[in-house]
Amino acid sequence: MMLIWASKKFHVEADPKVEAILAFLPGANCGACGCAGCAACAERIAKGELPPDVCTSASFSCVKNIGECVGVCVEEKEKEVAVVLCNGGVNCLSRFEYDGVEDCKAAMLIAEGEKACSYGCIGHGSCVRACPFGAITIGENRLPVIDENKCKGCGVCVSVCPKGILTLRKISQKVRVLCFSKDKGKYVKEICKFGCMGCGICVKACPSNAITLKDNLALIDQEKCTGCGVCVEKCPRNAIGILG
Repeated sequence: MMLIWASKKFHVEADPKVEAILAFLPGANCGACGCAGCAACAERIAKGELPPDVCTSASFSCVKNIGECVGVCVEEKEKEVAVVLCNGGVNCLSRFEYDGVEDCKAAMLIAEGEKACSYGCIGHGSCVRACPFGAITIGENRLPVIDENKCKGCGVCVSVCPKGILTLRKISQKVRVLCFSKDKGKYVKEICKFGCMGCGICVKACPSNAITLKDNLALIDQEKCTGCGVCVEKCPRNAIGILG
């Protein structure tokens, strides 16, 4: 009897607006919106504390319906997906053989990881386990492989990567420097088959003046880049790629 009384005494009516919003959220509870889960996200959207399109995992039709729930018109945004700014993996020398927990942060506790490149991916799959949509696997080259059909652009993998080599890109931004090293060219050439040496050939070759060098690394201005692919052809290290 006491339990029945308590349930009636402390019962809180659900906010129909929150319930309606929650029905359109994917239920992944990935936390990319900054909330503990989809329920908390729905509550903050209903209060106007978060925009209707804060959830990158929701389809545009769902986002549009959420906007209608709160009386806000939402415009469709270009899809973003994760990209790995490293082409090293098995193509990069290792300083020692790591035999420990398959976790990138754990591996980095030992001399910043086993790779000779302190900037590159060490390939222990923390991003794989963190991805709430199963969009990441580790390939034969010991680098993360992003399934762009599954990737929702939530950015969870970006936040867990201790090396900072995962980032988000717009689908239209296809040309990328697949290297994150700021080491000098001579050292990069010694340790990695595909690392950027900062030689500047791509800078001179780019017809749109979209590439500059900073800290021994080529940087592409995505606002200027036309995706012509000249830099990809000219790069002697295959450090620049055109993504799908």
